[in-house]
Amino acid sequence: MSDRITVEELSELMKKCAGATVSPAELREEGALFESMGVDSLGLLGIVGELENRYGTPMPTDAERSKSPRQFLDLVNGALMAGA
Repeated sequence: MSDRITVEELSELMKKCAGATVSPAELREEGALFESMGVDSLGLLGIVGELENRYGTPMPTDAERSKSPRQFLDLVNGALMAGA
């Protein structure tokens, strides 16, 4: 397990926790938004909970309000890198 979440891992988490099947390539697209992928704040909250359980680290409180995969990964990876 690395100390950074990749788009591949986020894609798997989106399927597992939010029921949205999205390819890593779609997550990398400029302007990609969770809303257009069928992931709402409840789905993101499930992903955040899974990450907190997996890493034993609290995630930023605004991670579940992220609008895009890029924003989400920046917040989560920043927390993991800082050991927050």
